[in-house]
Amino acid sequence: MKTVIIDYGSGNIESVFNALSSVKSANQQVIISNNPSDLKSATSLILPGVGAFADCIAGLKAVTGLSEELRKQVIIEKKPFLGICVGMQVLASVGYENGEHQGLSFINGKVEQIPANGVKIPHMGWNEVIVKNNHAVFDGIKTGDHFYFANSYHFRCQNEHNELAHVEYGTKICAAIAKDNIFGAQFHPEKSGETGLRMLKNFLNWRP
Repeated sequence: MKTVIIDYGSGNIESVFNALSSVKSANQQVIISNNPSDLKSATSLILPGVGAFADCIAGLKAVTGLSEELRKQVIIEKKPFLGICVGMQVLASVGYENGEHQGLSFINGKVEQIPANGVKIPHMGWNEVIVKNNHAVFDGIKTGDHFYFANSYHFRCQNEHNELAHVEYGTKICAAIAKDNIFGAQFHPEKSGETGLRMLKNFLNWRP
């Protein structure tokens, strides 16, 4: 079994790789690649993210065939997919960070700036999640568990059933989304201690 962390120029590739390497089993391989052929041979895919929505989309499009192969493997082949932070946000239909930008449209919704509402922006640090729906990737994770966040924008799902969990930070902020073989986390599991590692291990073993 091979999990590919998609390299499109994001800054936290190595930390995600190291976290996954610490929880994978002997028969699981984790690699970093931007080669479309590796996506084709992968068992599961991860899109990490640090930075702006438009930069993430541009990074995917900068590698010939990468965004097309990603769409094929996730939408048609239905391989397990995990998007982290901005890697989750670009799953939306549209994002409004530094202008209006088209997303991957894997899960219908829009990414908007978090309203100040008396809180500091960006939303930085630990926050407890409120789990709305059960999911295999959240096995053993419950309301009150804490994850590490670093974001100024948040995902607003068109279909509320796609929202798996949220946090309260001046307003309700989507913390995790899911649809079929797709899972997205607004927080950074690779920076979230044992709870984050549990989630990553669950993902490696997830067969939707």
